[in-house]
Amino acid sequence: MKTNIFCLIFLISFGSITAQKIYSTSQSYKADFKVYVVENEYQADLKVYKVSRAYEAKKNTGLWYFSSTPYDSDKKIYFCENEYDADLKVFFVDYKYQAKWRNSEKKFLLY
Repeated sequence: MKTNIFCLIFLISFGSITAQKIYSTSQSYKADFKVYVVENEYQADLKVYKVSRAYEAKKNTGLWYFSSTPYDSDKKIYFCENEYDADLKVFFVDYKYQAKWRNSEKKFLLY
């Protein structure tokens, strides 16, 4: 019994740490944090690659799967119009291998 509970807790915590399922909300107060999309790669805290399937979004490496419902997501974000309003600045890359953190001090936002 104790082993089953331990395994269940481990799987739940492992899934939340590794998954990057994101829901984009239209109201800032519903978001876990605010995101601004920068024009240049060097301005970003995180370089993000948008994956097409949820299982491809692994760890906290910038591979994001955009969920269509908030209850299916790990984090809810709001895309703000001004850079100074943002908690995190992202740049969307064209290839999966390019996704990575440029400012690791902001990693806590996605845990």
